Amino acid sequence: MSKLYSSIIAKYFDKSHKTRPRDVIIGRPDLNTIRYPKNVIRNQKYSIITFIPLCLYEQFSVFLNLYFLIIGLTQVIPMFRVGYFSIYWTPLAFVVFVSMLREGYEDIKRAYRDKEINSQRYTLLTENGRTEEILSSEIEVSDVIIVKKNQRVPADVLILQTLDKSGTCFIRTDQLDGETDWKLRIATPMTQSLEDISILTSDKSQKVKIHSEPPCLNIHEFNGVISWKSDAPLSVENMLWSGTVIATGEVIGCVIYTGTDTRMVMNTNKPRYKFGLVDKEINRLTKLLFVASFVLSMLLVILKGVDGLWYRYFVRFLLIFSYMIPISLRVNLDLGKLAYSWFIQQDKNIPGSVVRTSTIPEELGRIGYILTDKTGTLTQNVMVFKRLKLGAVSYTIENKTKISNLLEEVYKKSGIAANESQESLVTSTSTKRSIGKNTEAMKVTEAIKALALCHNVTPVLNDSAEIMNEFLSTSDTPKTSVTSLNTTTGSDVLELLPVIAISYQASSPDEIAIVDWTEQIGLTLIHRSLKSMTLKLNSTEQLFDYEILQLFPFTPETKRMGIIVRDENTNEIIFYLKGADTVMQNLVQYNDWLQEESANMAREGLRTLVIAKKQLTQEKYQAFEQNITKARLQTINRSRCVREVIETLECDMELLGVTGVEDKLQLDVRQTLESLHNGGIKIWMLTGDKLETATCIAKSSKLIRRNDDIYIIQQVATREECLQELNIFKRKIGACLVITGDALQICLSFYEKDLMESIIESPSVVVCRCSPTQKAIVVDLLKKYRNKK
Repeated sequence: MSKLYSSIIAKYFDKSHKTRPRDVIIGRPDLNTIRYPKNVIRNQKYSIITFIPLCLYEQFSVFLNLYFLIIGLTQVIPMFRVGYFSIYWTPLAFVVFVSMLREGYEDIKRAYRDKEINSQRYTLLTENGRTEEILSSEIEVSDVIIVKKNQRVPADVLILQTLDKSGTCFIRTDQLDGETDWKLRIATPMTQSLEDISILTSDKSQKVKIHSEPPCLNIHEFNGVISWKSDAPLSVENMLWSGTVIATGEVIGCVIYTGTDTRMVMNTNKPRYKFGLVDKEINRLTKLLFVASFVLSMLLVILKGVDGLWYRYFVRFLLIFSYMIPISLRVNLDLGKLAYSWFIQQDKNIPGSVVRTSTIPEELGRIGYILTDKTGTLTQNVMVFKRLKLGAVSYTIENKTKISNLLEEVYKKSGIAANESQESLVTSTSTKRSIGKNTEAMKVTEAIKALALCHNVTPVLNDSAEIMNEFLSTSDTPKTSVTSLNTTTGSDVLELLPVIAISYQASSPDEIAIVDWTEQIGLTLIHRSLKSMTLKLNSTEQLFDYEILQLFPFTPETKRMGIIVRDENTNEIIFYLKGADTVMQNLVQYNDWLQEESANMAREGLRTLVIAKKQLTQEKYQAFEQNITKARLQTINRSRCVREVIETLECDMELLGVTGVEDKLQLDVRQTLESLHNGGIKIWMLTGDKLETATCIAKSSKLIRRNDDIYIIQQVATREECLQELNIFKRKIGACLVITGDALQICLSFYEKDLMESIIESPSVVVCRCSPTQKAIVVDLLKKYRNKK
């Protein structure tokens, strides 16, 4: 019997799946040794059993309701009765009934939304190699499912194969992290290369194991290893989190986490009872009135004389004074909230507005502070390339003809042509390096080539172009471009084909703007796969192929991204790196212009990126490849190990230039911020951009108005410096504060209370170079110290 009990407990109450790494056999849910949670989305607050007790508890946790409940209960005792029974119970019953009705209605709406999500149908790849339709709630860990274009990903899924032969797809993550940019995801090369993916589920001798980390909150990181014929590392680029949407193509994936183990659910707070400021104030006033009525009742009892049944007179006096606390106020307030919620949803000036909870709609009229990001909020997140800075020389889109001529000059001198042999290519390239290395043309060419290669941009063809490209492709490199289909072989057939247009897709609009600019000045990205990239010189239709050896994506922690490519023409291995100037200035060779020029562009409101490169020998790259492969197979502290290996290359790099990209302001943002200022609302901007860029955008968007004084706290290192800066800011009454994230962190460590009490009175605050963690800290501190005012 004890064994039976222990097996039941282990089956239904075992929580080890939350804390232990898991081994998943692809397509074999029957081999799961742990009972994983069902893949059910549940955002309801109540069930049929818990609705009444939980609702009553929430209602009577409010002092006003509890007070009238006690008053009503006293009328059950004849000696305390002073009026009709209904006088006390009817208003209270009405208030509780309306509140429960509202809570029930909103919870039913949540249930319908949950049911709609859980009832979505997906295609399951079965053990016999066939497909069948199943509900989202029926999906289990290790199931192999097919997610189609514009479908929501039902669980946390590892990408096994995509419709695109390169193994890539794009996803939308706005429901997960609020970002509207598409994200690139990559299938594991081990399974992408399979001609028939169903072999993984139909052939039981083929056991492909996925070793993954325990469920966690971090949506930007994943550590795992896939084992079949060999071991291969898995990262976040191979994962589709629940709640994301497939933007392009079709994906076949293996389910790793379900239900409450998914990243989306773990980052979602449970529904709770919302208690607004008006309710809190009424609750506080009710307590004060109760204390007053208690004191008056006691005083009257003392004056009458404390003898005999004095407590009966005390209670009756308390009942009489209960009219000081009008329960009708609560009735009117609840009805007003319902009406207000209905008006919001019916307002034609704000179409599509949905009131998720009707308990706090009045809070919209009590907002005192607005905290905003810059990119995508004050600005459109639509980037336009403005400037390329090479030392003292500056190039803009107006210099397009000059830059195109310089590009053509360099490639003409080098003698690169499509029909040259490999030997002549190497000779001409070495001649190019020896003759024109330090010329203006060479510097411009190297910088533009770096911009055209160092990114995560993928050319996306339209439907007709995809069909044409698939028909014409005879090798791994598509023979397509923006303006023609000419190839280095000069095929007469291809020259007669119509123009095929492509667009660019990337997770960052900055990269799209830069690649689009390189296309305009003559160097076009026409093809990209996981392992190769092709550029075209527009003026001569020459194609240049590069093998992608390594790619290091951008992260908020490193503030840079890099790529290692091999030039197929010269067999050179080049490491390109681009990132924020504050990071890159420590990685590039000594120069006397980088910091000054970056600050100048930032003052114009431009987002700056520094680009650099480094030549690698074959021996050095092979040693690096061995180390990086070993680090990526680690399941503990993988990110740190990989970062340490990459940093061995990030030193003594050749500085190529600085780019400046403009992010356009949102439409009517100036008028909107001006109206908010006039309404007494204070606006704080928390951004990761440079101080100069953030200040420029704050001024141009009217977040900081023309007549406002500005005080800047940029660098502090000691307690004395913090105190000095804080005292100066306190004396500048009504000044706007601009502070860097590092300075803010140091000031908070010494003078948290003094700093927060000073800046909450400032009309506008700009925190620049601010990490996501620091943004969360600022929000929590504002809530903490604002409530004290």
